Amino acid sequence: MSGKQSGDDYDLRAVMAGSSIDAGVIGGDELCQFAEAVCANDRELTATARSAVVNTLGRAAMLDAAATIAAFNAFPRVADATGIPPEDAKAEATAALRADLGLEVFNPIGKHCVCLGQA
Repeated sequence: MSGKQSGDDYDLRAVMAGSSIDAGVIGGDELCQFAEAVCANDRELTATARSAVVNTLGRAAMLDAAATIAAFNAFPRVADATGIPPEDAKAEATAALRADLGLEVFNPIGKHCVCLGQA
């Protein structure tokens, strides 16, 4: 469910700035650290971050987060590998958000699992 549907307000700049901005997500720092650790392929850091998510949000939330990290890491790579560009409507609808977050700096065939703005 989106923030628009739930009435929640999220600061999406936190996606690029990490813990320097409160995104308004409960356990956001722990989730971000978990995603970064997984994408860095660091087993020790991943284990520590996984435990932090479990301690903050519970085991079910950690499993949901792990599945989401895996999906977000894989889906863009599949699209990039096949050369699928975003649909015009999606490109237009997200242009301002992508500009605000500085997402255009990333190479579309580079790493996609980024939480702290490190490609």
